[in-house]
Amino acid sequence: MSAWPDELTVDPIGEWPGTLTATRRRSDFASTWTQTLELLDRETRMLGGKNVRLQVAIPAQHFRLDGRPRATAKAEHPGVILTLDSKHGALSYPCDTFEGWQDNVRAIALALEALRKVDRYGVTRGGEQYRGFLALDAAPKLDTRSAWLVLWHAAGYEVATLPNHSDRVAVEILRKAKRKTHPDTGGNAEAFQRVTEAEQYLRDAGEI
Repeated sequence: MSAWPDELTVDPIGEWPGTLTATRRRSDFASTWTQTLELLDRETRMLGGKNVRLQVAIPAQHFRLDGRPRATAKAEHPGVILTLDSKHGALSYPCDTFEGWQDNVRAIALALEALRKVDRYGVTRGGEQYRGFLALDAAPKLDTRSAWLVLWHAAGYEVATLPNHSDRVAVEILRKAKRKTHPDTGGNAEAFQRVTEAEQYLRDAGEI
């Protein structure tokens, strides 16, 4: 899985939106995984995508230290969720139609391509085709202070108040927090999951 785009964040699914598909079908996609990631990268860029995030049903302990799933990782179910901030707003695309999670990523990438092509024929003028995929606002489980405290405690610091820190210090705290909680280095999956959630919150908030 060396073809992951640098701009794409990959992490475990928290909660599936709605009910998982009971009967899935086998896809007839002939493309390679590299081609799928290239298509996904192209289409999210065409949307002016920022904070592009792919959630997969792979437990946190099966992610490498660089934030990518291991090549041998097995998904608990094939559902995936792509979210991004686009020029049309915050978009969310869940998909579990097919038996393989990589096929569902391919389906989302193809859907993005098809939606973009609608504009070619002048049928829409303001990105109306994306409205059904606008992400619903939800109350965050974390705030900036609590997210930083998660990282500070995971890194081994006991603090009563959150100290000031530079960007360099923030990177070091995050590195230590991941190393100490990662299952491969003696941590546990639950703690590592909390760290990755805190990291994602702070990245989304522009803190790191």
